[in-house]
Order: sequence, then C-alpha cells, then structure tokens
Amino acid sequence: MYPYRSCIFDLDGTLADTLHSIAWFGNRTLEAFGLPAIDVVDYRLLVGNGAQVLMDRMLAQVGAQLSPEDRRAFRAEYDRRYAADPLALVGAYPGVPESLARQHERGVRLGVLSNKPDDMTRAIVAGLYPDIFDAVHGQREGIPTKPNPAALLAMAGELGVPPEETLYIGDSGVDMDAGRAAGMDTCGVLWGFRTQEELVAHGAKYLAGDPGQLVGIIEKR
Repeated sequence: MYPYRSCIFDLDGTLADTLHSIAWFGNRTLEAFGLPAIDVVDYRLLVGNGAQVLMDRMLAQVGAQLSPEDRRAFRAEYDRRYAADPLALVGAYPGVPESLARQHERGVRLGVLSNKPDDMTRAIVAGLYPDIFDAVHGQREGIPTKPNPAALLAMAGELGVPPEETLYIGDSGVDMDAGRAAGMDTCGVLWGFRTQEELVAHGAKYLAGDPGQLVGIIEKR
C-alpha cells in the first residue's frame, strides 16, 4: 500500500522524554503542600490522561485527603510551576528529530495531539521541534481528552488527510484506543512510558522499537 500521508503523534513518552520533568514539578507541588514525593518511575503509570487525572492519581498515591478547594489550589500550584519553565528536564528521544525532519521533507502532514494542557504542549513542541509540525494541540476546554477520538478526527480535518491515510503514534493504551476509535492505524513506540504488553492489549497495529523502524512503517505501510 502507499505510504501514510499524515502522521499524528502523542507528546509525552513519544516525541519528548518528559518523565523527569513531570516528576520534578509534581514532587515540588506535593512538597509545597507538605506531602511526600513520589518515585520518578511511578510517574510512568500516573501520566497519560491529562493534568487533572495526574493530580488525582498523585494525591491518591500519597494517600492525601484534600478538600475540593485545596485540590483546586494544588492543581493551580502545579500549573504555575510547570508553565514557568515547561522545557525543564525535557529532551527529544535519540533519532526522533531526524525521523521527523525526513517526513517533513517528504511532505507528510505532521501533527501533535496530547492530553497535556494546550499551552504547555505548544511550548514543548516549539522548543524541541520548531517549524516541523502543521498542527499542535493539547488539552483544550470543551474538547474531550483521549481516548475520545473527537480531537484526533478534528486534527485529521485540519491536516486535510482522511483518518484511513493517517497513522497515530503513541506510547500508551490510551493512544492506541484513541487512534482505533478515530479509524486510524496505530503504532506503539517502545521507548516511552508504558509497556509493549499494554500497547498490544490495546490493539496497536504496529510496534516500533526505535525511530528507524517507525520511518519504515510510515513509508512502507
């Protein structure tokens, strides 16, 4: 079959190694409320469903019982810290910038869709991959987060490529569920936060162990 005309990527664990960054801001927020820190590796299972779910999972992890008002203050503190320096401790995975540049030069339409808040998503993508992507969106008010397919379908329309000619690439079961629900083929990357077993269980059509394998999937289908 012909190569994919469009690729849409998740951000955290797919394009950007943000685990230590998320853990840093999360733990500084916990400490500000007198709560214990969480081990960095545990954040692999806490992220993926948006910032508010992350806050809820962090508080549950440390056994904190906060009032609704304090929960709002907790989220506001996290957002304030993160927004002040969203590229702190963030890096691109080896080989990913080169593979993206190759697809950009080939004329493949490229997008990023994350459950991270929209302003933070845009800041990280602009810092790591300037002038590469045709559309970048994070979580926006009034638009459901993944695995709901609405935002993915809207981005396909924005890119001008139908879902059946689009590959959605991510590192979690949430991503695989969203892509399948949108009628897109899905590729799970094995360098991210979740396991191969999770990706397979959620119906990944392809698995890529490194960016070179991902290039082969995009171009050879």
